[in-house]
Parts: sequence; structure tokens; C-alpha cells
Amino acid sequence: MSHPPDPRQAAAVAYAAAGRAVFVLGRSKRPVANCPACATAAPDHDRDGCACLTCHGFYAATTDPARIHAMLTTIPAGLLAVRTGAVSGLVVVDIDPGHGGRLDRTLMTPTATVATGGGGWHLYYQHPGTPVLSRPLPGHVGIDIKADGGYVTAPPSTHPTTGRPYQWVGTRPVNEMPPALLTLCQTPPAPPHPFPAAPAPRPTHGKGGGGISYPDRLLTAHLDAVARAPEGRRRTTLYGAARGIARMITAGVISLEDARAALTAAGRAAEQTDRDIHAAITGGFRDEGLTP
Repeated sequence: MSHPPDPRQAAAVAYAAAGRAVFVLGRSKRPVANCPACATAAPDHDRDGCACLTCHGFYAATTDPARIHAMLTTIPAGLLAVRTGAVSGLVVVDIDPGHGGRLDRTLMTPTATVATGGGGWHLYYQHPGTPVLSRPLPGHVGIDIKADGGYVTAPPSTHPTTGRPYQWVGTRPVNEMPPALLTLCQTPPAPPHPFPAAPAPRPTHGKGGGGISYPDRLLTAHLDAVARAPEGRRRTTLYGAARGIARMITAGVISLEDARAALTAAGRAAEQTDRDIHAAITGGFRDEGLTP
């Protein structure tokens, strides 16, 4: 008995032919879980060069038709996604009306547009060739920029909650970013606020605490580094923070339990999976001689 053609295949090959790197998400719009070897790999594991078919989220994105076919066959219920940024030549404005997002016509000129399955809009623009980070659009509630270090769910995927498809609206090409939008996207982010979940380390006096004079400031600096890290560097930054905080544990200025809780909260705030958070913290502690 023959099966109907998979509409994801034709769409994915068309995206790839246009230079858009594609990969597959799970049904929850989250990246497919890493294989056991990648899940426990060292933080310096080369995710871009990894040969695994679906590991590491958007790092698995490809324009190779054979790999695309294998991905979609391996994950038959998965959602099709496009990696944004310079690698695909795309910057996507993600407007979510459910969180207050509204089209700003003074910034967002007409371009290729997707009506999302969640009731929002994806506006596809050409990448300018200079870095554009994935982050909330400054001054605009409910609007995110998906660019370097990001991805978007793409047609003909179906939203897992609403059951509605992602659909192209009209036939406009992918146009250049208007200058005002590009300028706003490249505005440096504001300095982060102190991390709210940080426990208060025990104060040290004189030369105690292994020479750590201001443990509260040091802890905040480590956690802020995780909060500031761009997509693609968050797990590595969390690992580095774990190593630094492990030295604070050894100095006796914070407990193992408080340190793990603070790092876990930082990892979740940075949208890391619990598996990756555990691997980064465990690896950082271990490499500083601690047994978590």
C-alpha cells in the first residue's frame, strides 16, 4: 500500500534550494533530544561538525537533500524548521499577538510572510551580512527577532496546540530589511539586571573564603554571563559558570546545593534542556575536582 507524499519533503527541498538550512523539531516545537553520546559529550563537543542526524537542534540544519530526506523519515511526526541568521540569509520578525505583539508598519515593510499556527506572523527579511542576534525586539512587547543563533517553525508544519498549519501569505519575495528595523535590531542590549534567583553566599572576612572578597558579586557575575550568552553559546557558558562557582564551593562561600540550584535556574532561564543543564553543571564541577 503506497503512502501519500510527505508535504514536508517538498517544502524542505525548496527551502534548501533557496539556501535555507532546515532541520526537524519534535511535536512540541522543541529540538529533538540528543542521542546518548551527544547528551553526555564534553562542552567543547563540535556541534556544527557533529555527524548525528538530528542532535543539537539547529546545528543539525542542512541544505543536503539526502540528509533532509533522512531527517524527515527518521522523525515522521516532527515539525519542519528553518535555521535563521547568516547561514540561511534570513532575519525573521516573530510577532506574537497572544503576548501583545503588533505589526509596526513604521519598521516592518512588506516582505515574505507566514501566518503561524499560533495566530501570529513571521516576516522574512534578507540577512544584512552583519551580525543580528536572536532576541526580543527592543521596545516592542511580543515581538522577537530570529536571526543568528535562532530558528523558526516553517510551513507546512502544524502547530501542536491549535492544530492549525503554518502557511505562506501572498507571494512577496524575501525583501531587504528596512534601515530603521536593522538599526533597532543592532542596538546593543541593555545591561542585565542582577540574576533574581541567586542565593546569598555566606559573607567572608579578611583573607577567608579562599581569597574571595565579594562572593555575592562573583556569583552574580557568573550567572549574568549565562543570561547574556547568545544562542549557541549558552551551554558552554553554563559549563564555564559551573567551573567558576565550583571554586566558590571549594572556598566555602556557597553550598553545593545552593550552587546547583542557582545554576539550574540560570540554565532554564537560558532555555536549556534539563539534560544539557545537568551535563554542563556536572562537567564543570567534575573538572574542578568536585563530585556533585
